[in-house]
Parts: sequence; structure tokens; C-alpha cells
Amino acid sequence: MDERVSPRGAAMRDDVPMNDRSDDGPSVPSVTVRHEPVQARAAQRVEALLDAAAAVVVEHGIEHLTTALVAERAGASIGTVYRYFPDRVAVLVALAERNHERMRHAVGRVLAMPHETWQEAAEALFDTMIEIFRELPSFRSLRAGEGLDLGPQHREPVAPQFAAVVEAHVRERWGIELDDAGRIDLEKAIGGLDALVTYAFLHDADGDARYLELGRECALRHLTAAFGEA
Repeated sequence: MDERVSPRGAAMRDDVPMNDRSDDGPSVPSVTVRHEPVQARAAQRVEALLDAAAAVVVEHGIEHLTTALVAERAGASIGTVYRYFPDRVAVLVALAERNHERMRHAVGRVLAMPHETWQEAAEALFDTMIEIFRELPSFRSLRAGEGLDLGPQHREPVAPQFAAVVEAHVRERWGIELDDAGRIDLEKAIGGLDALVTYAFLHDADGDARYLELGRECALRHLTAAFGEA
């Protein structure tokens, strides 16, 4: 192998590319190291903290949730919790917002299905709501945060938000236009269903069948008043 001596006396080899050489000999080829984006890591930490908060809410109740309990359950330092949440209320609000987003996505997924009638869509929405209550224990006590005491902060009621989504879908899919009375019936259906389903899960992890059926019946009665017979 041909070797030459550099002016500084270091051996130079022809089989080392020039761009990998230095005056002190061959350099180590550069390696691209993938670093997880900071935002992605932060999002994962927040999710882990919210999972821990949900577990604390289920085990001890909303009123007993503290940032210290969240840190302990998540296996994190209290400083990590305060990095993302200034106090316990902020944790509860974030958990409630996550619940709201999960419900919103579930509703959107159901409404995207090819139902023949609005009654079929309503039955599917009801089943999805029950599934969320069963699969997300924190949803039973916290739901989307309607009951949180946030002091001067204001949270929009959840029922009108979902009512607007359902109304828009029914209008687009079946051409049904609601008047003011119909909108009130729609909100009654959603608000009443939420209240009865919540009560059904108050002391029963599977949901008390009596109140679940009552919620279904009341909701369908108000929906029929709003949309008419299918």
C-alpha cells in the first residue's frame, strides 16, 4: 500500500478519502444520530403525567388530586410536573381537555360511518359513549371538566358543542334543518344522556343498565322531536 508522509510526519493512506483525512490521520466517519424532537419528548411526558393524574383521580377522587401525587404516580420529580402544570387545577383542566378531545374524535369517527338513518347514527353514538366511559375510568368522574371549579375561568358547556356537530352532520347527511325548538330538543337529548350515563357509572364500573336504558330512551325521544321519525 502506498504511504506518503505529510509535512507533519503523519502517514497518509490512499485508501482513506480525502474528506475523511485530517493532518493527524484518518478521521472517524461522521454518524447521523437521530435525536427525538424536543416537542415530541415533551408531549410524551405530558401524556405520562396525565395518565398518572387519571389514575390518581380514579383511586382518590378529584378533590384529593395533588401535583405531588401525580409526580409520585408518574415516577417523576415534582419539578417535572411544575414544568408543564403550574398547579393541580391546570392538571385537571388538561386531563378534562384530553377527555373532551377523545370524545370528539370518537363522535367524528362514528358520524363518518355510512348510517342509513339518523336513528342508526344515534344508536352508534350512544354505544360509543358507553364504551368510552368503560374504557376511560377518569371519564366517569371528570368527563370533559364540566364540574370543575375553575374560579374566574370560564368553560363552555359541552352539550351545545356536540349538539352543533350532530346538527351539522344531520343537515348534510339527511337534509334536516332544525329550528330553535329543534335545537333545544337536541341539546336536551345530549345533556340528558350525559347526565344519566354519568349517574349510571357513579357506583358501577360497567354502568347501571337501568339508567343506561333510561338515558337511551330519553335521548331518542328528544331526538325524534328534533329530527322527526326516521
